[in-house]
Amino acid sequence: MNPTRRQLWVLVLLTLVWGLNWPVMKLGVSGTPAAPASWPPLTFRALSMLFGLPVLAAALWWLRVPFRVPRALWGEVVKLALPNMIVWHVVVILALQSLSSGRSAILAYTMPVFSALWGVAVFGDRLGLRPSVGVAAAGLGVVLLLWSEFSSLSGAPLAALAMLGSACIWGLGTHLLRRSTAPLALLTLVFWMTALAAVVVLLLAWVFERHAWRWPTPAVAWAIAYNAVAVFGFAHAAWFYLARSMPPVASTISVMMIPVLGTFSGAWALGEALHWQDFAAMALMVLAIGAVLWRQTTAGADAPAAGSSRSSA
Repeated sequence: MNPTRRQLWVLVLLTLVWGLNWPVMKLGVSGTPAAPASWPPLTFRALSMLFGLPVLAAALWWLRVPFRVPRALWGEVVKLALPNMIVWHVVVILALQSLSSGRSAILAYTMPVFSALWGVAVFGDRLGLRPSVGVAAAGLGVVLLLWSEFSSLSGAPLAALAMLGSACIWGLGTHLLRRSTAPLALLTLVFWMTALAAVVVLLLAWVFERHAWRWPTPAVAWAIAYNAVAVFGFAHAAWFYLARSMPPVASTISVMMIPVLGTFSGAWALGEALHWQDFAAMALMVLAIGAVLWRQTTAGADAPAAGSSRSSA
């Protein structure tokens, strides 16, 4: 895999936006350890999506990308939105209330391991030596980062299992997106998947949280704005671009610096404790990324590493 300069820049920006978002989300729904302040999580997510839609719409208008989706393709849009947007965002924002931002990011970004397993077990992908090393290093990094958290996770087992389950579903959704042949522009697909997810999450918030609705504090409002502009206005489109334009293992392992950034930014912003496992895991994440992204120097090395399946963009 020889990533282009555009792919690398998109990857860097995506890592920064998503990595920093974990403590931002935790701040938005739970406050800080020194000043806890619970805010309805589904409402937080719904507002972030709704305010992100105008940002996406402006991008479509500026780039002259069509909004229209042919009637025959709506089933495909719903199928892709369910694992990539709806299940992922609902489960993550609910589980985040019971876990630290750093450990939530780590559990969520077991996704590359699940994605590789989905690829081998269901879609017939083949892993070469270097991608296998990358998956193993990423998995070991996750284990190390969780090592010191077993006691806290035992206090919130359902939240931890839910986060792992959402990572597994997201891994499947990534494969479905990559293999989709729907003749839709990427931004059109992202816009309508976000719109569908916003409607579903808003309905869930109305059913379960309307009794707790109140005006957001400045910190919550800032967190919603960050998610609307940076996450739903940019990050999802950036991720779907990488997922469609890079081989399966490369696109998934390449985002493994996000939980590392989430862990360290959470420690800095929210006072979450760090342990030696965090530093060891950072080295393993770098190894995982290098294993799948480093430019090949010998002809034919790891040729089948990423599998042979790609979807048309």
